[in-house]
Amino acid sequence: MADTIRPAAPLAPIGSFEELVAHFASGEKPRHDYRIGTEHEKFVFHLADRSPVAYEGASSIRALLEGLKRFGWAGIYEGETLIGLKAAGASISLEPGGQFELSGAPLEHLHQTCAEVTDHLREVREVAGELGLGFLGLGFSPVWALDDTPIMPKGRYKIMRDYMARVGRLGRQMMFRSCTVQVNLDFSSEADMVRKMQVSLALQPIATALFANSPFAEGRLNGYQSYRAHVWSDTDPDRTGMLPFAFADDFGYAAYARYALDVPMYFVYRNGRYIDVAGRSFRDFLAGKLPELPGERPTIKDWEDHLSTLFPEVRLKTYLEMRGADAGGRDSLCALPALWTGLLYDDVAIDSALELIRDWDGADREALRRAVPVLGLSAPIAGRRAQDVAKDVLAIARKGLRARDRRSLAGEDETLFLTGLEEIATTGRTMAQILADKYRTEWTGDLDHAFAECAY
Repeated sequence: MADTIRPAAPLAPIGSFEELVAHFASGEKPRHDYRIGTEHEKFVFHLADRSPVAYEGASSIRALLEGLKRFGWAGIYEGETLIGLKAAGASISLEPGGQFELSGAPLEHLHQTCAEVTDHLREVREVAGELGLGFLGLGFSPVWALDDTPIMPKGRYKIMRDYMARVGRLGRQMMFRSCTVQVNLDFSSEADMVRKMQVSLALQPIATALFANSPFAEGRLNGYQSYRAHVWSDTDPDRTGMLPFAFADDFGYAAYARYALDVPMYFVYRNGRYIDVAGRSFRDFLAGKLPELPGERPTIKDWEDHLSTLFPEVRLKTYLEMRGADAGGRDSLCALPALWTGLLYDDVAIDSALELIRDWDGADREALRRAVPVLGLSAPIAGRRAQDVAKDVLAIARKGLRARDRRSLAGEDETLFLTGLEEIATTGRTMAQILADKYRTEWTGDLDHAFAECAY
């Protein structure tokens, strides 16, 4: 949910539905311009007592942002409030509960992506160490209750928090207590987008299983391998889920635009502030009938803002966002973009993945999504286990990365970033299961150990 605050600028109002559709088409790129953008979130905690970190104070989220400016980051402000940082195509932003997010620059290959993650973690560890803070790589807050978690001073978050109480049961848990890693990838045409969307939607639960890393909540085991994924299943049905319409023969930019029009709005950003329009219709806004802004029609920036408040398992903007994985350790932050780049940036790999999912119907896909948070790689799918599908998926991704043949200075190709996932798929044991076993045995039920072993 990363965002930047833009200076007010006059923009022409949207004149037609076709302009909404054209926005997606504007993201089309030739293959040689494809890029990889990786985002990840992490929890910030006080080293002394493992407590969450407030925005203000000597040892705080704001102090952390200020300290990072020494590395060349420039501030992003909402009014007078520092809410993020930006530098060289990348940004650092704050999730609602203070989760610290890197939105990486669009990069050419995975060696650059992993180097970016490594550099970022080095920088934040240096500043955090001076402040007595640490960073935790799990998909869900293991100890803090919702009421213990601070809210960051961003206008959109109060609006979202209040609206979440009206839809679903777990939306606030998602906002304040979850962390993810995602990758953003390009497409060359509408047909290319459709193929990539279908592959990534169908296989998103396989990624959820491979990256399952949230077995704890409020100081104990929660009964899930990916509690983060479970939370998303009961957040807001209007803006989440598997997008069954994406598998229809007529799916394309226009179909996604119609879907987006029907998702209730959260806000409109005007003159440096967020106007609460939660639950209102973008269709009415397009017609100049939004009660809060009578007679005013949206600009393309309003459309971009609205698209950023949709949270399906795969999100379409001017690129595709893979949204199904729990946050984890450094290696997992490099592995997630490797998985999807291998699957989606090679035509043979896409064809192989489409063949793998060819016989799955909507019920199969939804059943897999519902089963994975509890069962992980043991979840059934169309007569198979998720573990067996994961092995096939990783084999396809490995071939796709080999075909790209992007080498490091040491001569290694990008397949090295899949090694950890291949071990998980081979053994069938997710990080969540490994941590749960430690909790029952060597940790003797003490989750202080998680703050040591799962820290960056």
